[in-house]
Amino acid sequence: MTQRLYEATRIRGLSVRDIRFPTSLRLDGSDAIHHDPDYSCAYVVLFTNAGLKGHGLTFTVGRGNELVVAAVKSLAHLVVGKELKDLLGHSMATIWRSLTSESQLRWVGPEKGVIHLAVAAIINALWDLWARQEQKPLWKLLVDMEPEDLVETIDFRYITDVLTKVEAVQMLKDMRKGKEEREAFMLSNGYPAYTTAAGWLGYSEEKVKTLCQQYMSQGYRHFKIKVGHNLEDDKKRCAAVRSVLGDEMTLMLDANQNWDVDEAIEWMKELACYRPHWIEEPTSPDDVLGHARIAKELSPLGIGVATGEMCQNRVMFKQFLQAKALTYCNIDAARVGGVSEVLSIYLMCKKFNVPVCPHAGGVGLCEMVHHLQVWDYISVTGTTEGRLVEFANILAEHFKTPAIIRNSHYMPHRTPGYSVEMHDKSLQAYEFPYGPAWKELYKQGGKYKDPATAKCPLLERPNQDTTR
Repeated sequence: MTQRLYEATRIRGLSVRDIRFPTSLRLDGSDAIHHDPDYSCAYVVLFTNAGLKGHGLTFTVGRGNELVVAAVKSLAHLVVGKELKDLLGHSMATIWRSLTSESQLRWVGPEKGVIHLAVAAIINALWDLWARQEQKPLWKLLVDMEPEDLVETIDFRYITDVLTKVEAVQMLKDMRKGKEEREAFMLSNGYPAYTTAAGWLGYSEEKVKTLCQQYMSQGYRHFKIKVGHNLEDDKKRCAAVRSVLGDEMTLMLDANQNWDVDEAIEWMKELACYRPHWIEEPTSPDDVLGHARIAKELSPLGIGVATGEMCQNRVMFKQFLQAKALTYCNIDAARVGGVSEVLSIYLMCKKFNVPVCPHAGGVGLCEMVHHLQVWDYISVTGTTEGRLVEFANILAEHFKTPAIIRNSHYMPHRTPGYSVEMHDKSLQAYEFPYGPAWKELYKQGGKYKDPATAKCPLLERPNQDTTR
């Protein structure tokens, strides 16, 4: 790890913006729980006195994004003013713990929810800054690190009962042989992807079929559709999709947490005839034992269980793995506390022999996760067997270095950083609530109302007794 310029460079400021896109107008992203998502992000920029910037974000689906923005502001003092030598390299685990263990903010976590989403935005910006400092894309920064150096960026607190630093270092050392060949393979061939863009729950059956045909023509062989709202409708949708895909292509289903445990088992038995590869998030994302039972019941039917996009932290993942409660790990690049914590989850999945198939249906997630999965192939597992990365090309036009898809494969970026820097015009247009794009929607009327004219009687009468 180089120390060039680290001694003299410090974080002079942090900005965070509430960026939202009105995706609910077309029902993009709709599922059984999130009927009308407006894909959004808390967008962080770290400024240094040397002119270098780090960009990071965390994903939400609209209302509540302002809470993450406020949490980022509450945590900012822990990084602003610090030198890079105290933030990057071996200091990464230390700063990660300081962000997750701030003595008062920890009470409204710890390591979960709004606070942890805010941590992810800051940590992702730090990793982006580090990669830019080293003039490497993030995946290459990770691949080139010595095993001991990479492991020092991870906080192992709470997971040493299943994975120690010594074990993690040895895992990475064991995979040194063939790294150059695997890197060359990735650069030439990319990482296989599946698409969810054809299967949002709000789409009509005809639109789903048309989109499936469109993506098949682009080389896709793996498709995921949303289910869980109505069983008979799900049967019709699955039959329609199978009629387009035929028998050879892969179909995955995603219920987005809509079922109880028994309901999930019975519902999936009804859909088993459509040969789903997995059911994703069949029940509460916190129900480890519920997932374990679902996985056990569905295994004889050849249906795996996938979860993780709303799993709170590495400790929860540890328990899912210990309980054999997931067949596929759907890590999210912004749900847990950023790159540093994500790395620990990949390494635990390696130990438990569980494939990582990242969630990537959201603002910036496609751009981020391919870095992590390329690193996993080159440095951790050496295989793509049983592994896919989700792709949903929503809002890619707002990024300076959007995900590159060639023949249904993610191609590794060569531009330095973590690939989440957005165009200035997009940030200005979609900053909530008064970016020009939002002002125009307020003028048009409909579902979007100008917050300045919204009335809330209880807030207008703060002294009134509201208990009756």
